[in-house]
Amino acid sequence: MSTATINAAESGTFTIGDMTVNRLGYGAMRITGPGIWGEPKDAEEARRVLKRAIDLGVNFIDTADSYGPEVSERLIGETLSPYPKNLVIATKGGLTRQGPDQWAPVGRPEYLRQQVEMSLRRLRTERIDLYQLHRIDAKVPVEESLGALRDLQKQGKIRHIGLSEVSPGEIERARKTCEIVTVQNRYNLSDRAHEQTLTWCERHRIGFIPWFPVAAGKLARSGGPLDEAARRHGASVAQLSIAWLLHRSPVMLPIPGTSSVKHLEENVASAGVKLGPEEWRSIENESGTTP
Repeated sequence: MSTATINAAESGTFTIGDMTVNRLGYGAMRITGPGIWGEPKDAEEARRVLKRAIDLGVNFIDTADSYGPEVSERLIGETLSPYPKNLVIATKGGLTRQGPDQWAPVGRPEYLRQQVEMSLRRLRTERIDLYQLHRIDAKVPVEESLGALRDLQKQGKIRHIGLSEVSPGEIERARKTCEIVTVQNRYNLSDRAHEQTLTWCERHRIGFIPWFPVAAGKLARSGGPLDEAARRHGASVAQLSIAWLLHRSPVMLPIPGTSSVKHLEENVASAGVKLGPEEWRSIENESGTTP
């Protein structure tokens, strides 16, 4: 597929609250150093990736204050602000960093209020389109964590609120404090532990943002069902993994991440990969985790 014809709009659209986005977005975790820690190896390439994503029709970018920490948000603000009118920037707070690949939840209201203010500054915006509680802190009642975000929403600093790594019961509890418009859980073709949460989101028309979208496990092996289908369609296994997510549910909002322009173009091209129902059914049966 020519790069001139690649566009995220081929993935269709979904409305998050009152914001309509192309379903295939971009996850900005990888524009940081190893272990999601520190500065990227090539900051200029990271900036090119962000700009190219916009060129390719991506209008939903997901980040978090813990990516770097702070690095991903800062690069987005420096590179893309002032933002195009149709661009939705989502960020997250509630995970602290102690070193590479180390993550610890903190959901105290005063901490979240501080992090929202810092995210606003780094992203160079007056209002965060979508602010997601990165993890529910077991030491803090979720009502207290979300109460702080609800208050900031009333002040006009947050437009919409989402959750991450939650069950249907946790979403129901959260909705008693504030409206929830998205859920971001780990989900891919070979890891569908959150199938019940996806079903719940479909029922309530809440956006489901799958992180770690390209893990295909045994399905990606040479001669496996994904590999064979990829060959037939002139695509990569990664592209088919993303295309399957778009096929799987109309509320699905994949956000594959990368620090390479070439890889970004390949990911966005997934929006144009179309398989027939029987082909997808065969791949799902092979995965052993058919819904």
